[in-house]
Amino acid sequence: MKTLAELQAIREQMKNKMNIREESEAGTRIVVGMATCGIAAGARPVLTTLSEEVAKRELKDVLVTQTGCIGVCRFEPIVEVYEPGKEKVTYVHMTPEKARRIINDHIVNGQVVTEYTIGAAE
Repeated sequence: MKTLAELQAIREQMKNKMNIREESEAGTRIVVGMATCGIAAGARPVLTTLSEEVAKRELKDVLVTQTGCIGVCRFEPIVEVYEPGKEKVTYVHMTPEKARRIINDHIVNGQVVTEYTIGAAE
């Protein structure tokens, strides 16, 4: 890498590969808690699965991102889904298998998977 243009090209490649775009482009945001509690509980494979499923399905209006501690460590791994004009949905005790179902049922087909939500876990 010798120029700023090369660095910017690498950045764009990685940005596309990770399905991370500017927030203003995304209609739906999927946020994974990636503090030490989330990582210890298995959040990294959940984040990877969500990103891969969004990319595989070519969901251009969906942003997968991460955050720090969400504040309810006993429910980790936690995934929050923010859709414009709708109430936030918080999914708990997530696994890669559950993440695939969230993408299919909730993100693609608009059906919240209530048995994975924080209300069902309490």
